[in-house]
Amino acid sequence: MARSWSLLLLPFALALVASVAQAAVVEYTFNVGNLSISQLCQQEMIITAVNGQLPGPTIVATEGDTVVVHMVNESPYNMTIHWHGIFQRGTPWADGPAMVTQCPVRPGGNYTYRFNVTGQEGTLWWHSHFSFLRATVYGALIIKPRGGAKAYPFPVPDEEVVVILGEWWKRNVYDLQQEALHTGIPAAHADAYTINGKPGGFYDNCSAPNQTHKFELKQNKTYMLRIINAALNTPLFFKVANHSFNVVAADACYTKPYKTDVVVISPGQTVDALLVPDAGVAAAVGGRYYMAVIPYNSAVNAINASVLYSLTNGTAIVEYAGGPATSPPMLPEMPEYNDTATAHRFLSNMTALVPNRVPLAVDTHMFVTVSMGDTFCGPEQTMECNKNRTIFASSMNNASFILPNTTSMLEAMYKGSIDGVYTRDFPDTPPIVFDYTADASEQNATLKHTFKSTKVKTLKYNSTVQMVLQNTRLVSKESHPMHLHGFNFFVLAQGFGNYNETTDPAKFNLVDPQERNTVASTVNSKDCRHLKLHVFSDHREDDPCEIKFDICVFDAGVWFMHCHFDAHLEFGLGMVFEVQNGPTPETSLPPPPSDLPQC
Repeated sequence: MARSWSLLLLPFALALVASVAQAAVVEYTFNVGNLSISQLCQQEMIITAVNGQLPGPTIVATEGDTVVVHMVNESPYNMTIHWHGIFQRGTPWADGPAMVTQCPVRPGGNYTYRFNVTGQEGTLWWHSHFSFLRATVYGALIIKPRGGAKAYPFPVPDEEVVVILGEWWKRNVYDLQQEALHTGIPAAHADAYTINGKPGGFYDNCSAPNQTHKFELKQNKTYMLRIINAALNTPLFFKVANHSFNVVAADACYTKPYKTDVVVISPGQTVDALLVPDAGVAAAVGGRYYMAVIPYNSAVNAINASVLYSLTNGTAIVEYAGGPATSPPMLPEMPEYNDTATAHRFLSNMTALVPNRVPLAVDTHMFVTVSMGDTFCGPEQTMECNKNRTIFASSMNNASFILPNTTSMLEAMYKGSIDGVYTRDFPDTPPIVFDYTADASEQNATLKHTFKSTKVKTLKYNSTVQMVLQNTRLVSKESHPMHLHGFNFFVLAQGFGNYNETTDPAKFNLVDPQERNTVASTVNSKDCRHLKLHVFSDHREDDPCEIKFDICVFDAGVWFMHCHFDAHLEFGLGMVFEVQNGPTPETSLPPPPSDLPQC
């Protein structure tokens, strides 16, 4: 059996550096409301957007700044905003996932998010964390180094360009989510992929010029692309014809320069890459080249790939100024949709720019299966469902996560009244040990059944947790981009097969593993991916803080860990870490802000 595996190291305590003297307050107002827009040469439709933009506004701050965003909900839907990748040191009430850290902001309401960006620099992003509304409610969050561009640990680019990849549906995405909820059947895939909000000219014979985003570049200049995958459900291959990339950062963490002609990026992830033109391209006056994305289809089951993904190209145009444009632009040669070898090579080969201090002491060990299965119809399944039929569900350790509906989990924790909101019994191991890589047809039907619950794993302040994430084939196997709110983690190894706790640890990279906030596994035709997450705190008297920073901080609160495919999250692929209060007021959960939305 082919084997490989992935080990992640997730710090629940991160070192921060004080830069108060130079810090500023960066303030924005987000008006969330209706936007009338036409895509794919269809008649105009109404979407939910921020400040009438798709994508929404880019937030730009400098390391150490405080970011203040006044969110005014003028849309017809409940709304929250999550600041994806922000550590939220001392500001857990600003994290944003609906019913986890806050009740959503109702139509006509408002809420001010306030957080600092100390100890972070690079490309992050923000998005709605309610229903499927992040399909159109998203934008970039750029944190510049305190010393300016000259502080980059790579050649200073002449310009920086934000490239946000997304998905587009011809239907109202809130209605799609409600239909999936009420039927227990996953929503249909997107109709198109977008680059900076536009799908390009390869859909439905639609070649209108306003359907394609254009990047106008200058000859002999160095450009850094800040690439963000804001898609709801689709990992993407990303290329530019006659160009390659020098990857220098991922998820706002610097990497050793990694040369590649293709970027593989899953929902939730970001990649910073210097654009490298082939010989003669930069000097080609008026040269035009397609930037393109296609889905990476990681699913291995009997379902045709076209059922899961739109097997199409989203495109933009890269055009060098200075002369008459050639026509048509050149398309890049894209990988096959199921090119796992290319995906695995990209996702597993990056390493940190400098050695990491990887804590080795572990207080709690966890082994967690990630599964697609089924469950009983619930009271919310009011369409095409009855007591004699099961519905699709996803789970971790056979617990299919469901959000509370009366009180947010963080508020329940703060008040010390969790009854009816969540339970502290998320299991450290799956209820049954079996061959996780066996074909679905070989599995007992009872293994596929899961139960709905809101279970959390409670951690003591300053504890260290090691978690192995084991993918399964109960119904199908597929890449799962797992995102942890509030923290980064080290990716110590990646591979396939059943995790072997005796032999696999010898393969861990404990020197310079890449650091991430969202990790994407890959799968092949025979085996299932397993990941190893090492959740740790380095805030110990006998273990000094990471050299880069001066102060270690470990925050109490509830921190969501979930698949960043919204289709999977909707059906339960998530769990929550509850971190207990520390010994001092500074290490304990702060009181909620006065304008915290109420349910």
